[in-house]
Amino acid sequence: MTILITGAAGFIGANFVLDWLACNDEPVINLDKLTYAGNLETLASLQGDARHIFVQGDIGDSALVSRLLAEHRPRAVLNFAAESHVDRSILSPEDFIQTNIVGTFRLLEAVRAYWNELEAEARTAFRFLHVSTDEVYGSLGAADPAFREDHRYEPNSPYSASKAASDHLVRACHHTYGLPVLTTNCSNNYGPYHFPEKLIPLMIVNALAGKPLPVYGDGMQVRDWLYVKDHCSAIRRVLESGRPGEVYNVGGWNEKPNIEIVNTVCALLDELRPKADGTSYNTQITTVKDRPGHDRRYAIDASKIERELAWRPLETFASGIRKTVQWYLGNPEWVAHVQSGAYRDWVQTQYASA
Repeated sequence: MTILITGAAGFIGANFVLDWLACNDEPVINLDKLTYAGNLETLASLQGDARHIFVQGDIGDSALVSRLLAEHRPRAVLNFAAESHVDRSILSPEDFIQTNIVGTFRLLEAVRAYWNELEAEARTAFRFLHVSTDEVYGSLGAADPAFREDHRYEPNSPYSASKAASDHLVRACHHTYGLPVLTTNCSNNYGPYHFPEKLIPLMIVNALAGKPLPVYGDGMQVRDWLYVKDHCSAIRRVLESGRPGEVYNVGGWNEKPNIEIVNTVCALLDELRPKADGTSYNTQITTVKDRPGHDRRYAIDASKIERELAWRPLETFASGIRKTVQWYLGNPEWVAHVQSGAYRDWVQTQYASA
């Protein structure tokens, strides 16, 4: 038995692979294009491990995907591969269309052809699990109930629109062709190995470097925060017992405004790595012009996955964010290596007003 995981050198995918192989010995085929956010150094501990087979390639390469399916005969395909940063989608939307929509379509077509050729028992047991985002649901008002699985799709950025399209393709493949699919829509992830363009790692890295801590607008955009290892455990649970055709929202039950997140990171750094001059890292906080069409609030109602699959996150935000800051402080080499020249150039362009 084996599973094929796409995008498994990215933040969530790599954490999933590490946790998966720590829990069991079922081999993993790792297909990743290795764009700027794909980092094999994250998986360095698996070097030489026969259970982890890495293949560099694109989910949109139908011939490659078909060959991997025929060669390894996986019992499941987990699709983590995606362009995922909203700011980048605003600047370069076509990359998101190609990967998240066209790539997902081509992946589904290759998987469907493979699945159709399986013997009856294997066809019944097979699963295609698609990892998506709560951003497909749009933005909530302060008093609105949290997103449930039946919430209307109202994407507001090129990123979320492309993920919404991929979700619809997955759903259509199930209802039209019978492919046994599962979809998870998660809230904002954080934790080890997060590429430092996203809020929490960017704040940690910039704070330690003495750089400004850029906060969009008034910083009161609210997100639900999910520790990445909790997300990984939820995906394992959905893969194991989720009902084909169903969607499961995965959240951390941690709604917090961005400015509170930044202040929490600063307070932890003040405690764990105090500045020589005795000042707080929060003196580096600076506001920048708000992102175009910035969604005000996301919130996940994760009752369904708890009710049907008995899953809840183990980490509180307090415990998860402390582990995250400690990880970045303990892994300066990983942070230094991931900060390529291209990454620094992009951050300079994005936050020039800081």
